[in-house]
Amino acid sequence: MRSSQPSIREIVSHSGHAAGLSTYSGWVEILRDLVGLSRALDFRTEAEAKHEVMLRLFTSVFYGLSNNYVLKNSTNLKSNSFLSSAAKSIHHFILIPCMHQALQALTTNQQPLLVLLEKHIRTIQVSHLLLTVRKTQAVLYVLHRLLDHGITTNLVVSIDSALDLAWLLHGRGSQYVNMELKKLFSFPHVLQTSPASSSPDVESTASGNQSDDVIPCKRVKLYSESVEKEEGPFGVPNFTLDPQILCHTFSPCDGPSAGACTFGQITHLEIRTCGPDSLKVLSFSLPTFFCLQSLSLHSKSIFRELDVLEFAGALQQLSDSGCSSLIQLSLGLLPHVGLMKTLLNASPRLTSLCVEFQTAIWGLQFNLDHAGTAEPNTSELLLEKLTVKIIQLQTDLHFLTSVLRRSPHLASLHIAGMRLPTGCSQSQLLSTLSESNHSLKALTFEDIKLCDCLPDILKLLRGCMLEELSFNDCRLLERCINPEKSLVELVAALKMPSLHSLSLAQNRLAKNVCVLAELFSEESQSSLKQLDLRSNFIQPADLLEFAKRLMIHPPPHRLTLDLRKNPGDRDPETWNMALKRLQSSSFLLVEGWKSTDTMVDHISNM
Repeated sequence: MRSSQPSIREIVSHSGHAAGLSTYSGWVEILRDLVGLSRALDFRTEAEAKHEVMLRLFTSVFYGLSNNYVLKNSTNLKSNSFLSSAAKSIHHFILIPCMHQALQALTTNQQPLLVLLEKHIRTIQVSHLLLTVRKTQAVLYVLHRLLDHGITTNLVVSIDSALDLAWLLHGRGSQYVNMELKKLFSFPHVLQTSPASSSPDVESTASGNQSDDVIPCKRVKLYSESVEKEEGPFGVPNFTLDPQILCHTFSPCDGPSAGACTFGQITHLEIRTCGPDSLKVLSFSLPTFFCLQSLSLHSKSIFRELDVLEFAGALQQLSDSGCSSLIQLSLGLLPHVGLMKTLLNASPRLTSLCVEFQTAIWGLQFNLDHAGTAEPNTSELLLEKLTVKIIQLQTDLHFLTSVLRRSPHLASLHIAGMRLPTGCSQSQLLSTLSESNHSLKALTFEDIKLCDCLPDILKLLRGCMLEELSFNDCRLLERCINPEKSLVELVAALKMPSLHSLSLAQNRLAKNVCVLAELFSEESQSSLKQLDLRSNFIQPADLLEFAKRLMIHPPPHRLTLDLRKNPGDRDPETWNMALKRLQSSSFLLVEGWKSTDTMVDHISNM
C-alpha cells in the first residue's frame, strides 16, 4: 500500500512535520510520481528525499516545465509563495541558460526571489553559457549574484568551452587572468550606468516591468532594438561580459552599494564534460587556486596523457606553494593506471582520490608505472578515501597494492572492474589490505571475481572493524563445491559489532539467501541496519523461507532490506506472503519484476 503523501499545503509552507504526515515514506511517494520508484528509493533519508522533492518542484515551477505532478497541483504550486518557500529549503540551484525568460525575471519582478537564493544556495549547476549571445547577460548577472554576493561556493558545470570556464573561474580563487576574456571585459568602453547613459524610452519600459517593491536603476540600453548586431567590427560581442558592470546595470537602486563588487571563492569545482581546452584552462588556474578544496574532472573521451602530465605539473606547483587547500580530487577517464601514482606524487596531501581508467587505443603511452630506473616513492600518503574504477582487459595489481601500502590512514576503499591476467588471483590485494590498512571502515568491491579468495576475505574481515561492506557482482559462490557451506563461513565472519551496512547485490545467491538469516542468530548477533540483496535471483519460496528464519531470529534494529530486481512474479502469492512476514522487522525496498528480465539478470551475474 502506498503511504500518504505530504499535502500540497505542507509543501507550500514546507512544514514538513505538520500533523505527522510528512515522513520519509511520504516524500518518497512524491518522488515516485516525479522520477519513478527505483530512483526514488535511492534517497535513503527523509532529509535527502525532501530536498530532492523541493528541488525538482522548484526547478519545474521556476522554469515553467511540466510534469504530471505539477499539472495535478498547478493551482497551489504555480505561485510566488511556493517559489519563496522552496528557495528557503533548497541549497542547490540548476541554472538553465536557454531559459532566458525565467532568468530575466530575476533581474526585474523576481528580484526578491534572487535575494532569497543568495542566502540559501550553496551549489550552482550550469551548462553552456553562450557568451556571444546578448541574452546571456541576465544569466551572467544571476551567476555573479549567487557566486559573488551569495553563499555559493560549489560549482558544477557541464561545459566544454575554455572561454566559458574562464569566465566562471575569473577572480574566484585563482590569480590567473585569461587574456581573451580580459579583452571581452574591456569592450565596449562606452557602457556606463549613469542616468545620462539611458534614454527616456528605456527608462519607462524598464520601470513598467518592475514590481512595486523593486525600484530599478536607470539602465543602459542592453536590449535595445536599435542594436541588431551582437558582434562588433572585430568579431567580439557588442555588449559587456564584465560582472561588475552587469551588477550595477541590473541591480535595483535600493540594492547593494554602487561600489566595486567583491568576488566570491569557489571551493568545490566539478566539470562533467572536461575537454582538452578546459583542462588547459585549469592547468593555468591551479597553481594559484589556493581556496580550492575539491576538484572533479570527467570526460566522455579518454584524456591525452600529455594533457594529464601538464595538469599534474600544475598540481605540483599548487602543492609546492604551501598554500594549497586541495584535499579531494576526482579524475577520469585516464589512459593507464600508472598515472595514479603521478597524481598522488604531485599532490601528496590529498585525503580523497577517485580515478577512472580506460585503456587508450591510440597515441603514445609512457607507461610511467614501469619507469625502470626511477626509485619507487614509498613516502606515506594522507589518503583516507580511495576509489579506483578500471575499464580495461587486464591490470597489473602492483600499481594499486603499492599505493595501499603507503596509505595507513585509509578508511574508505572502492575498487571496480579490476581484471587480472589469466591464472592470477585477487588474494594479493586482500592480503595487502589485511597487512597495511587496519583503519578501513568502508570497503566496496564491484565487478571483481572473488570466488577463489574466501580464506583471504575471512582473514581480512576478522582483522578489521568495518562499518560498511559491499561485494557487488563479485561471483562469491561461483564454482564453489558447496556454496551453502562457503556462505555460512562468510556469515560467521560478518558478525562484527561495527558492521551496519552490507551489500551482496548481483551474486546470484538464489536459494542460499536463507543462510543470511543466521546473521541475527543469538550467538554474536549482527548489528546490521541495511542489507542489499538486489539482483540475486531469489525465488518467492526461498524468500519465504528466509522470512520464516528471520522471524525466529529478528534483527536487533529495524532492517532496511533491498529486494529489487528479484523474480517475485514467478509466484506472486508466495512472494507477497514473504514480504508480509518481513514487514514486521524490515523496511522493504521492492519493485515490480518482469520475467522477461530473467535472462538480463542471468547475464549480469555470469
